[in-house]
Amino acid sequence: MGLSNKIGVIADSFGKDLRSNLRIAKEIGAEGVQLWAIQGEMDPAGLTAQERKAIKTYLAELKLELSALCADYGGQGFKNPAENRWKISKSKLALDLALDLGCRIVTTHIGIVPEDPGAPEYAVLQEACNELAVYASERGGYFAIETGPEPAARLKSFLDSLDTKGVAVNFDPANMVMVTGDDPVRGVYTLQDYIVHTHVKDGVRLREVDPHEVYGVLDHEQIAVMGEGGAGFREVPPGEGSVDFPAYFAALQDIGYKGYLTVEREVGDRPEDDIAAAVRFIGQFR
Repeated sequence: MGLSNKIGVIADSFGKDLRSNLRIAKEIGAEGVQLWAIQGEMDPAGLTAQERKAIKTYLAELKLELSALCADYGGQGFKNPAENRWKISKSKLALDLALDLGCRIVTTHIGIVPEDPGAPEYAVLQEACNELAVYASERGGYFAIETGPEPAARLKSFLDSLDTKGVAVNFDPANMVMVTGDDPVRGVYTLQDYIVHTHVKDGVRLREVDPHEVYGVLDHEQIAVMGEGGAGFREVPPGEGSVDFPAYFAALQDIGYKGYLTVEREVGDRPEDDIAAAVRFIGQFR
């Protein structure tokens, strides 16, 4: 197939301090990393200009790129007007940090897009995402919504309704097969105008799943527990689940996607081994 996309990993999955996580990413063959930017060493509100420069320098020393930051504040995403002011403010700080570190993408969950565009929550989401989209597009960046909570066609309709393409897509094929039962290959074509970052993750759907039980109130630790198989789906190593990776990668090539393929692993007690195996798995398609 001859994939030319660079391979990334979510470095926080290794569970150590920032610099140790980055070293492990380099050791297992990653070319880039996605980092959480909410609290601790990567809290945008606490990082001085000098500290930002030090992180960028360390990435350069390791010859690693930043594929994306992740700034996901849980709850109902951007569907609660009472929370949106602080969430939007923090999201903007995360994008500023990404740009300072040489990256243009911040991934997030916005909450499940309602089926009915006339629903009050739909307008709340639109207002919040339009503010984020304008902020990002003015700076040459993107807030990228992760796929999975709703079918790709509904997500596209929502994105089409926004004023700019500053809010885009972080395409995760496993979320689609595990939760909505959507077809990732078809989803790539549906969302092709918006995909700026992708995850490499696999899974199986054990029975029909109500997306609201998974994504209604966002809690990534709880989602990871669900991914062990108790909630109707199971996350598995790439190549062992329902994602047709040859067809998925071919679709990404067909639409001209040039960005990162970033490994995400949310389950298991051997993240380093599992993620290293996933990096090798992607390497087979080069």
